[in-house]
Amino acid sequence: MKPALNQWTTKRWTVAEAVDGCVRHGLEAIGLWRQEVAAQGLAESVRLVRDAGLRVSSLCRGGFLTSGSKEALDDNLRAIDEAAELGAACLVMVVGGLPGIPAGQAPSEGFSRDLAGARAQVAEALSVLAPYAGERGVRLALEPLHPMYCADRAVLSTLGQALDLASPYPSSQVGVVVDTFHVWWDPSVYEQIARAGERIASYQVCDFLQPLPADVLLGRGMMGDGVIDFAPITQAVLKAGYTGDIEVEIFNADVWAADPDTVLATMKERFAALIA
Repeated sequence: MKPALNQWTTKRWTVAEAVDGCVRHGLEAIGLWRQEVAAQGLAESVRLVRDAGLRVSSLCRGGFLTSGSKEALDDNLRAIDEAAELGAACLVMVVGGLPGIPAGQAPSEGFSRDLAGARAQVAEALSVLAPYAGERGVRLALEPLHPMYCADRAVLSTLGQALDLASPYPSSQVGVVVDTFHVWWDPSVYEQIARAGERIASYQVCDFLQPLPADVLLGRGMMGDGVIDFAPITQAVLKAGYTGDIEVEIFNADVWAADPDTVLATMKERFAALIA
């Protein structure tokens, strides 16, 4: 098992800088973010990754499908095309919260409280996106998020829900993400990881800080700085048959402010101690 760098862990690095950092620190894979790829240029990002000999462990992110809008669907079709160009192992899908609640913001006037309807919008969008992804050789990876993000970011809160939504499609088209920050609390997580099997498209690790910061989006910590017991989750993922890269994905103001090379050095040390 070797760690992969999710680009958001070193948020202030461009694609070029992150690729160079991976090479210097002996990492073999990188998870990229669409806005950073756009800033670097898609063709240039493809060249940088290929010239460095890196795998693209994931592209973040598609999703935000609960509005049911044509704009959202079209953006996801573009995201699939980008993932295909990059040769990404998967396109991570954060499916979106209740319509009318922008991520990280207060609800707009007249927002919807129809949670079941929002989940139905995701299923409807997948009926279009999954076949298209299959045609392009891209695997969609549904990511359940911790329930505290249900209103504004992801109406999928458990691995079981994500698997239910993925089940109508071949595992080569639609898989799931196991992210320790989001699933560690779930009493059925080990049962659902075993159920997932070959549908596990990405395994992401970071810690769950206690107490959480005021901005709970930034409550992801370096492994060992929070409350998660990583060993049994990792063992379950490997037992389920996962053989892909293990991404370290951290949203944390202190980590982002630190020297990225120091972050990578610490990441490798903690990974070896707690994950590998």
